[in-house]
Amino acid sequence: MTHRTPERPTPLDGAGAYSSAGGDVWRILVVESDSAQAEPLMAGLRRCGHQVSRVDTGGAALQAYGDMDLVLIDLELPDIDGLEVCRLIRAAADTPVIALSTLGSELDRVLGLQAGADDYLVKPYGFRELVARAQAVMRRARPRPRCTGVIARGSLRIDVGAREVSLDGRQIDVTRKEFDILHLLASDPGNVVPRKRLMQQIWGDSWSRRTVDTHVSSLRGKLGCPQWIVTVRGVGFRLGDG
Repeated sequence: MTHRTPERPTPLDGAGAYSSAGGDVWRILVVESDSAQAEPLMAGLRRCGHQVSRVDTGGAALQAYGDMDLVLIDLELPDIDGLEVCRLIRAAADTPVIALSTLGSELDRVLGLQAGADDYLVKPYGFRELVARAQAVMRRARPRPRCTGVIARGSLRIDVGAREVSLDGRQIDVTRKEFDILHLLASDPGNVVPRKRLMQQIWGDSWSRRTVDTHVSSLRGKLGCPQWIVTVRGVGFRLGDG
């Protein structure tokens, strides 16, 4: 299949003009088998201040997307159909996905969006348009919190506005979902947050018990002590004292 290289970012596309809205740094996964297309795209995104990783197959994408804030996926992949990769990601998580493709008919776009992509961009595309679309997708996926400030529990600090977590002055690298779990528990200190409430508020209709337990287990590991998140058997979770 013939690929067309997207426009290389111009000097105006650098971080000064097209940094992420509000200064956010996103973890972006680029799923692209063609290095000639992937490298200028990744360079442009890094100039915007983002952390960028790349895989070149659909199978690798399904292994790597879990800790990402945004996935940019070329639908023409060598192993798995890109639409199927979108479906599998969307079935398991709400990670924002932008589909990239040389196929630009109305039907192609509809199929991409129906497969779970949050947006669909036809190659060759302009880097500035890609950044603008990514910002729009991320605004919808990660709306600004209504409240700001810092929630402190002993040595644990949760910066709501910046969506950052630190422990003993050391920043903890958490995913979006992990932050949301910790923030929800910290917003109701001393009380048990029912599992059902946790699942509905953070995952909406796309959740399972295993999904919640996996995220809680990962968060405990990052905090270095299981007592930061206490399981109340048969009810839910509460924030502990570490």
